[in-house]
Amino acid sequence: MLGRLLTSMRPLLLLAFCLCLLLRTAEASVGDRLPEFRECVQVCTRENCNPKNNPTHIPLHHRLLLWTCPQECDYTCQHIVTARRVANNKPITQFHGKWPFVRVLGMQEPFSVLFSLGNMVAHQNGLAKVRQQIPGSYPLRRYYELFAYFGIATWVASAVFHTRDFKATEQLDYFAAGAGVLYGMFYCAVRVYRLDRPTPCRRSVLRLWTAFCCALYVCHVAYLKLWKWNYTYNMGANVVVGLLQNTLWSCFCVKRWRETHKIWAVWPGVIVVWLGLAMSLELMDFPPLWGALDAHSLWHLGTIGPIILWYRFMVKDSQNDMATGRLKDTRE
Repeated sequence: MLGRLLTSMRPLLLLAFCLCLLLRTAEASVGDRLPEFRECVQVCTRENCNPKNNPTHIPLHHRLLLWTCPQECDYTCQHIVTARRVANNKPITQFHGKWPFVRVLGMQEPFSVLFSLGNMVAHQNGLAKVRQQIPGSYPLRRYYELFAYFGIATWVASAVFHTRDFKATEQLDYFAAGAGVLYGMFYCAVRVYRLDRPTPCRRSVLRLWTAFCCALYVCHVAYLKLWKWNYTYNMGANVVVGLLQNTLWSCFCVKRWRETHKIWAVWPGVIVVWLGLAMSLELMDFPPLWGALDAHSLWHLGTIGPIILWYRFMVKDSQNDMATGRLKDTRE
């Protein structure tokens, strides 16, 4: 029994191993190297940030978000250089890995912050739905609750990072996102292969699967933190894990449809396609519209709907599973 279950999970373990093959380097931003930008920052800092020459006052809401005078100069010069390039029909460039966004209340990427909070609320509402409509005795409920907790943490970290881009907030965002995506793969295998069922075989596989996912995450964080902060690798790792679980959910969707012939059974397939379209926005990066709405923020907007639909699927799938179990018990 154990051998058959491990054999059925072999594609999952093999594809997860592909994470180790995505080690590439990232490129610096063009705007950082522009002579006019560097000169502008130097002049602004010298004239406005010298404590001996009455430095320029920084608004309170900016100071609360830890904006400093040199950073204000950097922000101002980004938009000065960008305005000149647009006037001369030159392409808009990125600075420090980001497009030159227009701040709102001190937030660097206001729409990304807003849509990140929208995703967080979707997870909060989903958690409430799980607790209201799925009994605590149902063995998969705790995995659903953990899914919600990981989702909430991921999107809170995202909102913090897009509010203020520091090294610490960036790492928090990346590590939280990685944990959320990896937990999604972990929970996917638990549901698809029913590793929650209390049999000796499945308990052994569950321990192995848990240890493997934990080790994978530790290696991921250790590589980024201790070896090299690699943006391309981080994105590739999350994409591979996401595609892996999307493939499993698509197969599961087909199976559930054949078993139930219910419309909710195809929702995982709809969600997979929806997320794929949303992710394509991230791949087609473009300068922000009106200085605020870019592909990354639209990607965050596009993930809110699938989250809402996913929790509805969790509830429907659980209720059908419990009803089927009760029917079997009655027949026995």
